[in-house]
Amino acid sequence: MANQESVEDSLGKLYLSQEGDDNSKSTKEDNLESIAQLIKSKECKNIIVMTGAGLSTAAGIPDFRSPDIGLFTKVMQKYQVTSPELVFSIDYFHENPSVFYEMSRGMTETDYKPTIAHYFLKLLADKNLLLRHYTQNVDGLDLAAGLSEDKVVTAHGTMYTAHCTTSECHTKYTLEWLKQQLLKTPDITVPRCDKCQGVIKPDVVLYGEQLPNKFFTMRSADFPNCDLLIIMGTSLKVEPFASLVEHVPEHAPRLLINLEETGQDHGMFSRSPSQIGGMVKHLLGWNSNRKDIFWKGSCDDGCLKLADLLGWKQELLKLKEDQQKKPSQDTLPNVKL
Repeated sequence: MANQESVEDSLGKLYLSQEGDDNSKSTKEDNLESIAQLIKSKECKNIIVMTGAGLSTAAGIPDFRSPDIGLFTKVMQKYQVTSPELVFSIDYFHENPSVFYEMSRGMTETDYKPTIAHYFLKLLADKNLLLRHYTQNVDGLDLAAGLSEDKVVTAHGTMYTAHCTTSECHTKYTLEWLKQQLLKTPDITVPRCDKCQGVIKPDVVLYGEQLPNKFFTMRSADFPNCDLLIIMGTSLKVEPFASLVEHVPEHAPRLLINLEETGQDHGMFSRSPSQIGGMVKHLLGWNSNRKDIFWKGSCDDGCLKLADLLGWKQELLKLKEDQQKKPSQDTLPNVKL
């Protein structure tokens, strides 16, 4: 049983409202320390992690919305469109699938490696603390880091499987097959089905498509049980993924590790005192109006710092080192067709 005083101290720090610059070093470290104390207490058993493109930028995969280098910026510059989402819509794919393959060529031609943040997820799972990883990413690097498929909800699908878009066929293919098709013949811009010559589409969710059923069923099962939500590398702009932050219980803290503060559209960093759990109000009084913590920085830096505060840093670094020593075929996600 966790020491009650230490748990209350941890919660007290966690909800403490501070004036001034929330991104100062002392505030950042104090806030992250309180999260570490909560994780170390036996009060924290079901951590949900939500991630976006920022999780994989350290692996070399561009995000969508960064100025100058984001994928949306490149699309707007190349195709002279005012809405880059249009290029990544299912209607546009059916009209001109070659554009999708051109923009995602890096994903099909490069063997990316998981980052420190991906291995932090694996470490949480190894310690039986990770309830689920909900991700907007389609790169499969969480699975490559060793997470089991049942721990992952890919809200926007995956590049690791694909299918024929001809309704009568619908033959399944792997990313390795896609790579072979695109690399063996340079003038092939759109992979075609071996059986019917239909267009092959990776199993990613494009704008205008429904999210996988698993997203909704697991959301209903998981979020009522969440006692800590960690959000990393996402702008929280795309629905319905962004609204997941609203589904955690009132008592569950929410930690955002990101290059910029976000989530205000979903009530983050703006909880009123009346919305805070009774125990916390009793401990801290009515002035305390925050349960949301923002740690400004990269996902890797935030995870390294949190691991250090938890006493896991060397274990995390060794996990990454050991995993990356394995032959590449041993670290490929084992995604079912």
